[in-house]
Amino acid sequence: MKRFVCGLLLCAACALPAWAEGLPDLGEMERGGLSLTAERRLGEQIMRELRRDPAYLDDPEIAGYIDKLGQRLASQVEGARQSFEFFVVRDALLNAFALPGGFVGVHSGLILAARNESELAGVLAHEISHVTQSHLARLFGKQSQAQLASLLSLAVAILAARSNPDVAMGAAMAGQAVGIQQQLNYSRDFEREADRLGLDLLERAGFDPRGMASFFERMLQFGRLYENNAPAYLRTHPLTTERITDIENRIALKPYKQVPDSLEFGLVRAKLKAWEGTPGEAVAAFTAQLRSGKYAREAEVRFGLAHALLRDHRLAEAEREVAALRRLGLESPLTESLAAQLLQKRGDAEGAARLLAAARERYPHERALLYALIEAKVGAGGTARLREALSLLDTEAQLSPGDARLHAQKAKILARLGKRLAQHRAQAEAYLAEGDLDRAIEQLELARKAGDGDFYEASQVDARLAELKQRKLEETRRERRF
Repeated sequence: MKRFVCGLLLCAACALPAWAEGLPDLGEMERGGLSLTAERRLGEQIMRELRRDPAYLDDPEIAGYIDKLGQRLASQVEGARQSFEFFVVRDALLNAFALPGGFVGVHSGLILAARNESELAGVLAHEISHVTQSHLARLFGKQSQAQLASLLSLAVAILAARSNPDVAMGAAMAGQAVGIQQQLNYSRDFEREADRLGLDLLERAGFDPRGMASFFERMLQFGRLYENNAPAYLRTHPLTTERITDIENRIALKPYKQVPDSLEFGLVRAKLKAWEGTPGEAVAAFTAQLRSGKYAREAEVRFGLAHALLRDHRLAEAEREVAALRRLGLESPLTESLAAQLLQKRGDAEGAARLLAAARERYPHERALLYALIEAKVGAGGTARLREALSLLDTEAQLSPGDARLHAQKAKILARLGKRLAQHRAQAEAYLAEGDLDRAIEQLELARKAGDGDFYEASQVDARLAELKQRKLEETRRERRF
C-alpha cells in the first residue's frame, strides 16, 4: 500500500495538470458537494489504482465475507441512492476508510482486532454512514472550480491518510491542498453524525449496538497507552471521550441483546492469521493454541492450522486437520474450498472439481466456490474441461454481468482455446466492470484486429466499441466544461 500511496504523491507533486484529465466534472454539483455520478467516477479512479497494488487483498472468500457483512448493513439504509462495494487491504494497521462513490475499505489488521462480529460491523456501519451523508463529497464541495489541482491533491491526501497520515501531510503540502489536517479536524462533526446513524444501522441489521462502543473504547485506551503510535483509525477518525460517552448514552436506552458471531467471522479471521509471519511461525502459533486449550471454538483454530500447514506445503498434516474439522461437524463453504485446494496441490484437479461441484449444490450463492470450480476445471486440462468451464462462465456472467472476476476467468480460458477476438472482448468486460473505460476500449480495439471471429462476432465488437467510445466522448465533454 505504501508503494501505491507514494506513487500517487509523486504524481500529485510533479504532474498535477496531467491528473486533471481523469477527474469527474466538477460542474456536477449538488447541494453540499459533488453529485453521486461525479463521486462514483472519482471513487472508480482511485479503486483502479488500489486494485493494482499488492496490498489489495483479492481473496474471494475474505472479500466475499466482508462484502456480505457490509451489504447486510447497507441494506438497512433508508432511501439509499447508491450502491456499495466493500474490500479488504492487507495491512496490520487498525484502519478502515470510505472513498467517494460508495467504496469502503477495511484493513486486515482491524478484522483481526475485532473481538466479535458486532464490533467489526460497528466500524463498517460508521463508514457506511460517512458515505450516505456524503461527507467526503461535502469536503470536496467546499473547493471552488478554480482549485482543481488542490481538489485532486486533497483527494489523494485523504486516501493516503488512511494508510499513512504522516505521508498524507506531505501530499497536502506538495499539492497546495487546503491543509489535510485542518480538513480532518473539520470532520469531527461528521464523525459524530456517522456514530449516530451507524448505531441505528447496526441495530436494524441485527447486530449488538454495544459493539461500536466497545471497539471504540478499546481503541481510545490503546491510543492513550501509545500516544506516539496510536491506531491509524484514531488519526483519521478523531475520537474523543465525549463521542464515546454519547455513544454509550444512546446504547443505554436500548434493550440488551446478545448476538452470536457467525461461523464465517471466526473462519475468516483464522485464515488471515494463517497468513501472518512465516509459514512455520503460523503453524507454531496455531499448534500452541490447540495445546493450551485457550480458544472459544476448536474448529476455528484447526481451520487456521490447516491453512498454515498448506502454506508451509505440509499437505498430509493439513489433510489430517481437514478430517478433524469434518469429525467436529464443521459445515462451511470455506472448509470445502480448503479441501479442494489440497486435492489440487496433490494434482487431483478432477477430484477438486467434483468436490466443488457438490459443494455448490449445498451453497449455491457462494461466489468463491464458483470461482474455485472454474479454476479446478481449467486445471484438469483438456479441451472438454475448458469448454465445460466456459459454458458455466457464460451462464453465470449473464446472471452477474458486473462480476469482473468472471469475465477475467473467461478471457483466460478463451486465450487457451485460441479464440483471440472473444478473449479480448471478455477482458474488455472485465475492465469495464472495474470502471476502467480506457482499458476496455483498448481491448475491444485488439478484438477488432484479431481476425479470427465470424461476421456476427465482429459486428458485436464494433457495436460495443462504438458504445464505449461514445461514453468516453461524453465523459470528456463533461470534464472540459469547467
